[in-house]
Amino acid sequence: MLALLAAFAVACLLFVSRPCARDMRLFLASLCQQLLLSLLGLLAGLRLLGGVAAASHAANTETMPLMPSFKRKRAAVTVENAEEAAGAAAGGEPSVLDLPELAIDCILERLQPAELRSMAAVCRSMRERCRSDHLWERHMTSKWGRVLGRAARDEWRTHVASASESGAVSGGGGGGKRRRWLAALSCVCPVVSWMRPRPDGGKSSAPVLDDSIMSWYLSMESGKFWFPAQVYNREHGHVGFMMSCYDAELSYDFHTDTFRARYPPHGRRTVVLEDGVHWDRIRAPPVDTLAHDLHTSDCLHELRPGDHIEIQWRRNKEFPYGWWYGVVGHLESCDGNEHFCRCHLSDTVVLEFNQYTPGSRWRQALVNRKEHREEGNEGDGFYGGVRKLRSKDDISKWRQLWPTDILE
Repeated sequence: MLALLAAFAVACLLFVSRPCARDMRLFLASLCQQLLLSLLGLLAGLRLLGGVAAASHAANTETMPLMPSFKRKRAAVTVENAEEAAGAAAGGEPSVLDLPELAIDCILERLQPAELRSMAAVCRSMRERCRSDHLWERHMTSKWGRVLGRAARDEWRTHVASASESGAVSGGGGGGKRRRWLAALSCVCPVVSWMRPRPDGGKSSAPVLDDSIMSWYLSMESGKFWFPAQVYNREHGHVGFMMSCYDAELSYDFHTDTFRARYPPHGRRTVVLEDGVHWDRIRAPPVDTLAHDLHTSDCLHELRPGDHIEIQWRRNKEFPYGWWYGVVGHLESCDGNEHFCRCHLSDTVVLEFNQYTPGSRWRQALVNRKEHREEGNEGDGFYGGVRKLRSKDDISKWRQLWPTDILE
């Protein structure tokens, strides 16, 4: 220690003379680091000696130590009978961790996400408990379940893996030094041992990413994670997208309790952003078909007049598909009488889009029941796959979005 101080004094004298200031600055920085580490080691040694002295004094006088440990201590010796065990427990400091496991779990299950996050900062043992997936799964399903599908889960796994890889590359040089500093500081201040070095080197204020449900929930809440979903009546209900649902990437805005949508580029259009998207305009993708892929229609053989459907449609080959709402209608040769209707036996299925005025080119489309593929042209657009709506909630949702005025 004295040798380091002497070297530090000589280095300061040389730095004043400034024959090679830059080299001396680097040398001084390294020397200061070594001095500080030595000082921390000295303080850690004094702390250990003080702990030994306090333990010896406690054994002789049978008094409580001035600074109890944050951690839960286990008895080193067995107690002969239950009365001695009860007396030993009564002499210790009460803690939440002294409660039975079931009682602690019941308490944590009743906490809200913000309260769970606060409890996780109490100590290392409570942090592990509060990060448990079974505590966060209920909150995740309650708040985000209706807008998250399989594609969002896959995107989250990819996002975590990408963040881990980038953190390993960017933090490889300084990560070891940060861990050594934290280890040295933890000898003097035990609270430092709860800190974990961030994979990004501490540059981001977002929660540390891992594959836990808690991490996913907090990333959703902060708006840092963009997830795939579908938006009804995109671009603030633009007349060209009424009664449709398009794929988009969304990010949550906790200030307004709404979402920001990012629609992929198509044709000559660049990425389109839409702010203020409300919860009732978002749904999880009902099928795994990508926006540019043709959906396999497996319901055409069972369609009958009056059935509710969604059909893929796009303006041209460069555009992504959107899902458009319609109903199955009757053939021109049928008078609509349900007792004599034979439309379900025909190879041609009539799809009606009653949000448009009669006579409009968008009012009706015909598809082949047996050999349906993408059909259409550059003028009227291209019709893709068909899916039958079987849920009353899905049908009710489209009725809620019905425009007040008939579209031209």
